[in-house]
Amino acid sequence: MRIETLKLKNYRNYDNAEIEFSDTYNIIYGNNAQGKTNVIESIFLCATGRSHRTSRDSELLKYGSGFFEILLKYSKENADEEIHVLYSSDERKKISINEIPLKKIGGLMGHLNAVMFSPEDLLMIKQGPAERRRFMDMTLSQLRPSYFYDLQQYAKILFQRNNLLKNISTDKKLADTLEVWDHHLAKTGSRIMRSRKLFLSRLDTLSGLRHSRLTNNEESLKLNYSPSFEWQEIQDGDDLEEEFIKNIKKNRQKELLRGSTSIGPHRDDIDITLNGESTKIYASQGQQRTSVLSMKLAEIDLMKEETEESPVLLLDDVLSELDDRRKEYLLDNIEGIQAFITSTEKRFFTRSTENAKFFIVKQGKIKGE
Repeated sequence: MRIETLKLKNYRNYDNAEIEFSDTYNIIYGNNAQGKTNVIESIFLCATGRSHRTSRDSELLKYGSGFFEILLKYSKENADEEIHVLYSSDERKKISINEIPLKKIGGLMGHLNAVMFSPEDLLMIKQGPAERRRFMDMTLSQLRPSYFYDLQQYAKILFQRNNLLKNISTDKKLADTLEVWDHHLAKTGSRIMRSRKLFLSRLDTLSGLRHSRLTNNEESLKLNYSPSFEWQEIQDGDDLEEEFIKNIKKNRQKELLRGSTSIGPHRDDIDITLNGESTKIYASQGQQRTSVLSMKLAEIDLMKEETEESPVLLLDDVLSELDDRRKEYLLDNIEGIQAFITSTEKRFFTRSTENAKFFIVKQGKIKGE
């Protein structure tokens, strides 16, 4: 998978930009607040339908503009495709692939696979479970568009059920409808849980291999799925759904008291350990960063296994956060992958960057060197 060209119009601080990329390294450098991350962000938006920095499309508009436009051309499986994104302040965002409009953003998933690695990812272990769930969801949604639809459906069901739990305290008759929402929640939630468990089982193996190489077999990295209720290795999805219902009923009084749903995939987490100890509590900052680096490289490995194509890699100012050894390991292990790397300085690229293309960004202008 290779991105060939990117056009931006009225996007963030860009009036007009047309960029032709290298098939290997694309190094985008310049001072802070000049527009480097905006290029990476626009690519990520074309892959997932959303920014990794904001949920508000209006924030992507150049100041004073009424619309923004992105056109990205790429090749995959010996075929050329293009993604077009158009947003105006008085209309919803419109996305098309090869000039065919998408009815839903979910239709975009899986067309252009991208792995994002930013300084925020390095905090994944320190932060709360929401960041670790987002990590799972972003990868799974690209690999399985049906998973993305399940997430959307689950969010709607959860919203309705939580409203119902709150309103029952003032209208007891509403309690009769709660069981219907219990089953909706369990049906969709169990599909999400099974997908996450299988995903983490594979990622655990790949992350462990990456981490062993990076630490010369001195550390053992393990990723374990940590759901909101315990369940056995069940082969039948219906059995998991029944277990879900059982736990909902067990927590009924607590949920009515709190007015919110206490179990389900919205409460999931990833238990990350090094040599059997929690990385969040016991690992040093360097060990935590090495663990996340291993997970990100494993994410690339998993996408390659699943799709038989390499995803594009988006490295947003992450090299400055890594020491020389980790930086060298990362760059050595992304050969053969098209990478987009932002940095404040060229000096981070003293190693061989054969076929790399350098771009300098200054005040919303990008120029190839």
